[in-house]
Amino acid sequence: MFRIADPPDGRPMPSSGSLCAAFVDDLGVSGASISVVSYGGRQSTVCSSDATAARAETLQFELGEGPHWDALSSREPVIATDLNAATEQRWPLLVDGVRGLGIQSIFAFPMLMGAALVGVVDLYSLTPRTVDKEFIATASLHAGRVAMGAVQRALHSATDSASEETPMAPALRREVHQATGMIIAQLDISATAAFARLQGHAFVTERPIDHIAHDVVMGRLAFDNLPDDLTTPEGE
Repeated sequence: MFRIADPPDGRPMPSSGSLCAAFVDDLGVSGASISVVSYGGRQSTVCSSDATAARAETLQFELGEGPHWDALSSREPVIATDLNAATEQRWPLLVDGVRGLGIQSIFAFPMLMGAALVGVVDLYSLTPRTVDKEFIATASLHAGRVAMGAVQRALHSATDSASEETPMAPALRREVHQATGMIIAQLDISATAAFARLQGHAFVTERPIDHIAHDVVMGRLAFDNLPDDLTTPEGE
């Protein structure tokens, strides 16, 4: 198991707000969010600079697409300077979702501790944003610098019974992971397939995935009693 490490040099653990603020202040973006991912794929949102950043990250989590996921899989920065450009076709569902938030450009940077991938920093801008090598280098450097503090904040939240989820920092999405486990038991499928079913139901019913998960955990929704067309888009 992970253990909450003491901050180096006896310094206090950084606040979640300060972790995100560094990206907004130094890079001139409109907002930022930081999440940590465990070896098993469990994600913890450490901070969001504002409600728009929080919603943009949640949309990527719900839809299963976006620069966040691409940065996790590639371990490289993922850049989208103009989401309205005709050439931008990587994440059609996400683009539709964030358009209502006023987001025009979006970026994701992997957080690395040495060779270990520990999370992702998501950034957005309300205007199309041309970035250069200096922007990418600075964001990547900051992502490495905040990695330890982000992990510490996530571990603190996981072990603090008084820690509560907020719209700005949805914490560990505990119910999503608990619901995924219940769907595994109900359908006798893999964790990946179970989470895909959860995502599919959220998409088809146009409800947030956190709300679907809560219904599963509370026993109001059982996936072994649902027809396929209520768990996969367009009945596929």
